[in-house]
Amino acid sequence: MPQVVVRDLVKTYRVAERDPGVLGALRGVVRRRHRVVEALQGVSFSLAEGELLGFIGPNGAGKSTTIKILSGILVPTSGDVRVDGRSPFDDRIAHVGRIGVVFGQRTQLWWDLPVIDGFELLRDIYRVPAARYRRSIDELVGLLKLESVLHQPARQLSLGQRMRAEIAAALLHEPRLLFLDEPTIGLDAPSKLAVREVVKRLNRERGVTVLLTTHDMHDIEALAERVIVIGHGRVLADSPFDALRDTVLAERHLRIDFSGPAPRLQLPDAEEVTCDANSVELRFDPGRTNAAALIARIVAEHAVDDVHVERAPIEAVIARFYDLHGAGDGA
Repeated sequence: MPQVVVRDLVKTYRVAERDPGVLGALRGVVRRRHRVVEALQGVSFSLAEGELLGFIGPNGAGKSTTIKILSGILVPTSGDVRVDGRSPFDDRIAHVGRIGVVFGQRTQLWWDLPVIDGFELLRDIYRVPAARYRRSIDELVGLLKLESVLHQPARQLSLGQRMRAEIAAALLHEPRLLFLDEPTIGLDAPSKLAVREVVKRLNRERGVTVLLTTHDMHDIEALAERVIVIGHGRVLADSPFDALRDTVLAERHLRIDFSGPAPRLQLPDAEEVTCDANSVELRFDPGRTNAAALIARIVAEHAVDDVHVERAPIEAVIARFYDLHGAGDGA
């Protein structure tokens, strides 16, 4: 039986609107105008125990809304959600004791308290026995390299230190299900690697089920075995990461900075994305050609200052899915 089951999940918001300026504000008092925002439009998926699922999509796609519903923070407009057989929002007290949640732009630590005091308060909230708490805290402090910050107020931590502390806080009660919403946003490379390593160990060694949302495709590549792509509140794809990587996610972008004005490149295996005064950005399929061959061909004919190869932005991936599915921006 799946640990998480989501069926036909719909979430709509009623948002107030008014015209700009003083007159618009006065008209808004007399006659308020609203529009309906459809954050989720029939989202369905399941998650097996011990699975690590990557949930990707652009801002506004519905990722955080889904996490908040699964966490019991939001109630859906319609649809059914079951986590370990229970409703997250109807049985919230029992539910939150079995899950861990990290929001990259929110904090569960007390801003003015030392980190260790925040951990102690969470221990009381979750009623973690003393021996179990000591075992958890010793392991998490070592894994996340928190020894030097335990006695600092949370407000004095760097972003990377705070995120590592947030992950430790979410794991103190040893949950079997972990929701991570943009846990590496804004982190430097060492902090990202530390977070990835902890998530990987929890999943591989302890069998903790993980649902991870991120804009960083390196996070997905390092961690996820399965990926759901969501856009405009709809599931666009749900497949193993390897299968997805060999199709839409295979695209690469090559940016070339020229010593002089950018030439108009005519390359059979690459398509121009943007062109400005001294730079050109191309996209190509590494299954048809490789970056080294493209670069060699360009350098042989033009004076080049620098080159950059990177994955396609997640927004471009979503746009490609819409092209494949025949959906427009108003979907």
